[in-house]
Amino acid sequence: MSKKTYKKIALAYSGGLDTSIIIPWLKENYGGAEIIGVSVDVGQKEDWDAVKKKGEASGASKLFIVDAKEEFAQDYLFPMLRAGAMYEGKYLLGTAIARPITAKYQVHYALKEGCDAVAHGCTGKGNDQVRFEMTYKALAPQLGIIAPWREWDITSREQAIDYAQARNIPLGNITKQNIYSRDWNVWHMSHEGAELENPMQRPLEPMFQLTKSPKDAPDAETEVTLEFEKGYPVAVNGKKLKGVELLDLLNKLGAENGVGRSDLVETRTVGMKSRGVYETPAGTILYTALRELEMLCLDGETLEMKKNLANTYARLVYTGKWFTAFRVNLDAFFESSSRYLTGTVKVVLYKGNVLISGRTSPYSLYSEDLASFGKSNYNHHDATGFLKLYSLATGVQAEVQKGWNKA
Repeated sequence: MSKKTYKKIALAYSGGLDTSIIIPWLKENYGGAEIIGVSVDVGQKEDWDAVKKKGEASGASKLFIVDAKEEFAQDYLFPMLRAGAMYEGKYLLGTAIARPITAKYQVHYALKEGCDAVAHGCTGKGNDQVRFEMTYKALAPQLGIIAPWREWDITSREQAIDYAQARNIPLGNITKQNIYSRDWNVWHMSHEGAELENPMQRPLEPMFQLTKSPKDAPDAETEVTLEFEKGYPVAVNGKKLKGVELLDLLNKLGAENGVGRSDLVETRTVGMKSRGVYETPAGTILYTALRELEMLCLDGETLEMKKNLANTYARLVYTGKWFTAFRVNLDAFFESSSRYLTGTVKVVLYKGNVLISGRTSPYSLYSEDLASFGKSNYNHHDATGFLKLYSLATGVQAEVQKGWNKA
């Protein structure tokens, strides 16, 4: 198949196996095109000097490294948290939400450096190809798009390692024995591959990198106080924190107590089922706490609509539609519906569990007087007229359409 000719290509460079071999592959297969790399720090805790050297040693003419951690927290993670987005009821979207900001900066430097194409290291099986390319189309539809995994003859991680070794590309600690595919940022760490490809195989304990096993967690409870303003977390244990500081602290507390492990089989955008294991300590704590504040402060109709739209928002994030008018419109609803989500929630962390120990808000809709089983100003006689009207339609139907309620 003939390829288009590009003079300069911007690659989303992670320093991992795939993107390391893509640099020489692009030069070999696209007429010696100049390659620049763009790495975006969303909390991976990489040795970025080493990543830069590795990219240049692999053949990149330049490597740009962007510190986007705080922007990622405030403008991507916290809106997603506020929406309550959870894909298929279980996945907290740690990998999915990181791709739009990565692709955004890749496009930024592609345009700034005069590139005529962008490239990524996503496979033709996965979701990330969709997330990257949706962002490219939204922000710079004029750029060419190269997806080597959909073009080359390499079909496995082992073959990719052989390709790298044949070209003296530095691999660091990547080996044929270390074959987990991982993604890491300030929100989570994901694991795929190896024994996880058998849904009946329990994950091996050494696979986990962030969290203690619940059985090894402390026997004592850890109480944490969380403060929210308009649906965004702002403080832990009475101390105001920036987004990344707050997430780092909750990740540490959650991980120590075995919180945040999730083993799931999900439906990829391309249609196949895949299995992943995720460690999301801070996210698990925050989702649990914010849900309790919602139950305290939101009316029933808003709660129901928010639940429905949370599923929509989760699918939007999962399928790469962050830079769309639809997402902006959804965020307008969540911003409005969260304007009274200000308050404090106390949680207890204990051996993998997040337990609620208290919640309060100046906008609480809970009335102890109305809810009390003791003496109350509530007049029980008022319910008589309400029940007559509430059951009116059911009674009329039973009289007129006799037998409708019989099997």
